[in-house]
Amino acid sequence: MLRFAPSPTGELSINSLRIAILNYLVAQQQQEHFLVRIEDMNGKKNIEGKDSEIMMILEKFALKHNAVFHQSEHKNLYLTLALRLLKEKKAFICTCTTTSCIENCETLTSEDYDSLKASAKKFVIRLKNTSSLIMDTEGIPSYDFACATDDMMSGIKLVIRDEQYLENTATQREIQKLLGYKEETSYVHIASILNKEKLPTLQWLLEEGFIPDAILNYLLLLGNGAIAQEIFTLPQAIEWFDLESISKSSPTFDLDKLQYINAEHLKLMDNKRLSTLFGFADEEIGKLAKVYLEEQCYTLKALESKIKPIFNPKDFSKKWGKEMKELSQIIFQAPYFEDFSSFKKHLKAQSDLEDDKLLLILRHLLTGTGNGPELSKIYPFIKSYILEVAS
Repeated sequence: MLRFAPSPTGELSINSLRIAILNYLVAQQQQEHFLVRIEDMNGKKNIEGKDSEIMMILEKFALKHNAVFHQSEHKNLYLTLALRLLKEKKAFICTCTTTSCIENCETLTSEDYDSLKASAKKFVIRLKNTSSLIMDTEGIPSYDFACATDDMMSGIKLVIRDEQYLENTATQREIQKLLGYKEETSYVHIASILNKEKLPTLQWLLEEGFIPDAILNYLLLLGNGAIAQEIFTLPQAIEWFDLESISKSSPTFDLDKLQYINAEHLKLMDNKRLSTLFGFADEEIGKLAKVYLEEQCYTLKALESKIKPIFNPKDFSKKWGKEMKELSQIIFQAPYFEDFSSFKKHLKAQSDLEDDKLLLILRHLLTGTGNGPELSKIYPFIKSYILEVAS
């Protein structure tokens, strides 16, 4: 069993998504179950709805789980196990509610406990020898106690997590040992992704039009020293990915590289499916989008900024408006032309415009902009919409 344990206290970060992908991928390779554990015991910092948002993101990236639960469901279990450690004298009651025990609380007697109970004075529970906190004054387990307990109860064999949790490993292993857990849990700590500036958020990447397959592809490439192929999907990565090939050093986020990978995935997408992302269900519009992919349009947002003006109503009140309107009227009265050469020849004959000016006006009319691919590359894919485009 492997697990991904996000906290519903904020947006799911790129680093957290990378950890989720790695856990899911290794679970698939080892034919183990993949568990999602929502770590919501820090109630004051939880944000309502973030747990559902996290699950939707995992679904968007096709990271299917076998089970999911919230740590808050196990509150009574944590208390029961903490009390068991007290009874077995593996833990002690401490009246020091600070980070560490500053009094000699380990030597408290039964009479001291009775007196403490009568006084209603607040106390915490700590492990003996290490004095590590396992239960606070409100009966809320520490991160390490809840994490170690849940990993034990779920039978987690391998924990893949961010390097920031490296210092928690010894305490969590000690807790499991004191609870009598006999299985050995392996830990792999992954170096965080860095950036010269602030690391972009996952929400921003999706809003900019980076697709899940490309983001996943890029995150699995980062710090990977044994790449079988540069462009791949998750099912393909399951066949060759090696967790041990990931560098111990922090990789640097490279937006240019992600843009390239995103464009490559869009090129591989089925034409009709690609067109649906712009409100169509037409292979020709998908092919049109791929023409623009060759013009340094790397994201869905960039593609939409090119395709949308083609089908938007044209503004004949701006520069070249008079000439655009004249060409529009000619197109409405013209027969259907299969190829751009014949189409252009007809427009030239009917308008008396010279080639350069004709192409300039026609570009504004057909694309809504003054730049882009050659019209001969665009026309084959919009010719069936020509009356709509030129209106």
